[in-house]
Amino acid sequence: MTQAELTPDSEHKSFAARVVALLPQFPRDLALLARFDRPIGWWLLFWPCVWGLWLAGGGWQVALVGWFLLGAIAMRGAGCVYNDIVDADLDRQVERTASRPVASGRVSPRAAWVWLVVLCLIGLVVLLQLRWQAQLVALASLALVAAYPFMKRITWWPQVWLGLVFTWGAPVGWVALRADHLGAMMALYAGALFWCVGYDTIYALQDREDDAIAGIRSSALRLGENVQAGVIACYCLALTLWGLAFLLLREDWLALLALVPAGAHLMWQAFTLEPGDSDNALARFRSNRFAGLLMAAACYVVGNA
Repeated sequence: MTQAELTPDSEHKSFAARVVALLPQFPRDLALLARFDRPIGWWLLFWPCVWGLWLAGGGWQVALVGWFLLGAIAMRGAGCVYNDIVDADLDRQVERTASRPVASGRVSPRAAWVWLVVLCLIGLVVLLQLRWQAQLVALASLALVAAYPFMKRITWWPQVWLGLVFTWGAPVGWVALRADHLGAMMALYAGALFWCVGYDTIYALQDREDDAIAGIRSSALRLGENVQAGVIACYCLALTLWGLAFLLLREDWLALLALVPAGAHLMWQAFTLEPGDSDNALARFRSNRFAGLLMAAACYVVGNA
């Protein structure tokens, strides 16, 4: 891939990016439009699904985990395509996003809509693998998904809306197995929301100057010099709510020990964050795939021990 075809945060050395680079021009542009070169997005959408599934009990659930991974890849891609269609004019004003396929004109809006439908059909196949209660929960997120690209125009906290959308897999995963202990499920989801607000605030640090010029709102801009404290607060709230979820399910204070690795990792992120350094912020953001894994391990231990 040429530099003009890449956004600066593309994961150039990842296996996915290497595969995308081998594709002919048009399918490569479609892959870039769905962010297949940036697998971090799949993981951030996928892990909450696993958290809900594993905390609900029932063991590994390998087949469902596989379906959730496919669904995360397809629906994260669909969300990115939709976002780029809606935000094409704004993307042209931000250095990091100006080279995206729709903003740059390499993919027409019509072709992007067709690609969006294809990805949604893959998501539908995944949806049909779930029991009907989980299907209803998953479908309930569509209005939130459709509204998300507009949030950066009307609120300083679009990251909160993203948190509502991007962590919806936690209740879907839970309801895929059970429909009781809903308090534990909601605490898990609420904690995941604050986790998302924290990591997406870190991500938004890359664009603060361009966003201010283009009139795009974000928590990174709203927090200003207090952005690191804001991230610390979000991660502390996430850990507190996850601890509440564990206690509501197990009523055993020892269950909180399972959160120690994930908590230590999140605090490392927050306390080593350098808001003025884009490379530092991007590395901390990407490390959340590992944070998600640590939380998945905690959910499995508490839900299945």
